[in-house]
Amino acid sequence: MNRVLLFKSVITAFLALAILIPLQMVQSIVQERAEYRRSALQSIWASYAGPQTVTGPVLVVHYTEVTRVRDDTPAGGAAKTSLRSETKRLLVFPKTLNVDGTLKVEVRYRGIHKALVYGLDSRLTGTLMLPDLKKLPQADGHVSFAVDSAYVAIGIGDIRGLKAQPDLRLGGKRYDVEQGTRLDSLRQGVHATIDLAALADANAGAVVPFSIGLPLAGAESVAFAPVADQNDFSLKSTWPHPSFGGAFLPGERTIDAHGFASNWHVTSFNTKAREQVATGNGEGAIEMASVSVIEPVNVYLQAERATKYGALFVMLTFASFFMYELAKRLRIHPIQYLLVGLSLALFFLLLLSLSEHIAFGHAYLAASGACIGLLGFYLSFVLHSVKRGATFAALLAMLYAALYGLLLSEDNALMLGSLLLFAILAGIMTLTRRIDWYALGAAWQPLGDKSGADAVKPGAQAK
Repeated sequence: MNRVLLFKSVITAFLALAILIPLQMVQSIVQERAEYRRSALQSIWASYAGPQTVTGPVLVVHYTEVTRVRDDTPAGGAAKTSLRSETKRLLVFPKTLNVDGTLKVEVRYRGIHKALVYGLDSRLTGTLMLPDLKKLPQADGHVSFAVDSAYVAIGIGDIRGLKAQPDLRLGGKRYDVEQGTRLDSLRQGVHATIDLAALADANAGAVVPFSIGLPLAGAESVAFAPVADQNDFSLKSTWPHPSFGGAFLPGERTIDAHGFASNWHVTSFNTKAREQVATGNGEGAIEMASVSVIEPVNVYLQAERATKYGALFVMLTFASFFMYELAKRLRIHPIQYLLVGLSLALFFLLLLSLSEHIAFGHAYLAASGACIGLLGFYLSFVLHSVKRGATFAALLAMLYAALYGLLLSEDNALMLGSLLLFAILAGIMTLTRRIDWYALGAAWQPLGDKSGADAVKPGAQAK
């Protein structure tokens, strides 16, 4: 049994596993820095405004209905009735709702971390059918109605982002707005009290137009709730990196280097937004059409994905060293294996630290160039040849280039990674197909451990 070769294999495998410890430490640092970034974003939003949602307008009518009810009487007694009043609420949703908005994206910094914020200039227009106060929903024993109050409510996700008083016009008349929606399902927003009786007398059962100028500031995303019979939303911006989400994707959208334009068309048959507003499930449960403004490259996500390939880097490099050591009968000390492995792990830390200050592509080029140059210089002495060191440096450069391709092709990363592993394995098998591993093992075997066939000539008798 070739004990030297076995011992060398075990030591090499152990060192490869040991390098996973600093790789795991780098991953922890990446997660920690990502958490710092999230805290910085929350800090910016706390002093600016967070994601915005717009729900409404909704006409809310509070009224009192008087009904005649039969009182319980003893058997055989005369039936008695009495009047009972009950306060009720009616929500009237728009017939049509059109939104025309423009997003202007800006960058705000907290230390080295940046957050994307925006200013939204939007106008909501549409039509609203006024209820006939004489034909409100009636309970059994109905006697009369009396309207207590009526107001138009507009839900806003973060009221701190309201840059000016909304310009609310209903039926051609302008109304002043106040803070609060008075609806459990819309935690923040504004409302405008209206004289429904006077408006209904002039437009009884009629469809009246409304117009709302709504200037908002926010961050990350903006969303609109489709609460009308027919909803048409239009948003545009010069920011070229949108991400569409929510319950509905835009029917039409264009995205290019100059920005994006998107349009949604949603009917009341496609959504439960009305029911969600009426039942008071909370603003987060209301179906929305939304768009987020995102950074084209999240350096922490890219760095985290890169570190997941760190073990592959180490294994391939150590395997190459081991095979080269066998084939050329060189002796590479375990300390030299360890130093090379640490330099590979340090690449990911360099990548993270540099990408926080410069573009990710430039950070990757600088970190990989530094590590490849260091390893090429060091391996020229370890392998006793500048040519051999340059060859290994070139192979590492190809490996770093392949990793960068995997990072850019997120959707195809699994397929490309699998093909890369297959190509590497195929290359190793091709290059080693003619190697006599037993002969290599014998060459490594110390003289004292050689077989009897090497120590005693064939046919000779031991004395």
